[in-house]
Amino acid sequence: MSKVTLKGLNSFGIAASCSDFVRFSSETEIQAWLTKNKNNSEQLFIIGGGSNLLLIGHVPFVLLQADVQGVEYIEQGNEVLVTAGAGVNWHQLVMETLDKGYYGLENLSLIPGNVGAAPIQNIGAYGVELKDLFVELEAIELATGDKITFTHQECDFAYRYSIFKGQYKGQYIITSVTLRLSKTPDLKLDYGLIRQELEHLSEDQITPKNVSDAVIKIRSGKLPDPNELGNAGSFFKNPIVDEVIYTRLKAQFPNLVAFELPDGRFKLAAGWMIDQAGLKGYRLGDAGVHKKQALVLVNYGDATGKDILQLARYVSQKVKQKFGVIIEPEVWILGEESW
Repeated sequence: MSKVTLKGLNSFGIAASCSDFVRFSSETEIQAWLTKNKNNSEQLFIIGGGSNLLLIGHVPFVLLQADVQGVEYIEQGNEVLVTAGAGVNWHQLVMETLDKGYYGLENLSLIPGNVGAAPIQNIGAYGVELKDLFVELEAIELATGDKITFTHQECDFAYRYSIFKGQYKGQYIITSVTLRLSKTPDLKLDYGLIRQELEHLSEDQITPKNVSDAVIKIRSGKLPDPNELGNAGSFFKNPIVDEVIYTRLKAQFPNLVAFELPDGRFKLAAGWMIDQAGLKGYRLGDAGVHKKQALVLVNYGDATGKDILQLARYVSQKVKQKFGVIIEPEVWILGEESW
């Protein structure tokens, strides 16, 4: 089987290849392909929009992409159920729901990628996570071709995690996601710089569209456009520590940036720690830590997947040396080497 180039299918712009790449526009196409290829010995891997991938060399898999389009709305009193195909662009969905007066996604504006990938890692930003709005998803089981519905509880959501990154990793291809939004705003303003961006407005003047605009401005100011500078957004997860570790770090680093979680643990700002380790703007050849947002690793031109991985390991090592805390990748690492 000939190799397929993947440079245009990952937001890092990394030159890589795979055994084969198959894009589907419907559930029936997926099921028909699985039936035809049920005896195929090639390993399968599912990708979304390629915005959360680090590809290294040749990926010895057949890559599958569910490019299912379409959005359906069902109003239920003050609420609305939104069902979007896996191939729908996430940010476009956020903008469309806001235009229709359906609220809840505004804090998740400008997150790259497609709808189908959103529940896999429980995307989140500025105090909101997908799990807060999630109802169910539909997926095709690769082993059988059966269509399965997963409820909120069955997805086992946690911070940047779902069962599709754990027990069911690589076993299902998500085809649609259903979310519950509201016609009444419930604004989340106290995370990051949102309130600062909206300080010219009084509390009763702030709308979901204002919040979305603020998030877009903040993200655009910190995160490079992948079309201009290859990247996968936030490369590292914010580490979560218990109160003992947090207290120790706070005493040692009074300016420590952290957010208390409902369970009493603390989420540390990985970007702040990378910055404090002196790595913002650091480069290893064409692989670099972004000069404005240390959480983002970038490809300045001709970096390979191995180059980005080498840089990521170095960053994690330096943060551990300074803080005694391990930071791990948020992105999927796929190919000839792993984390």
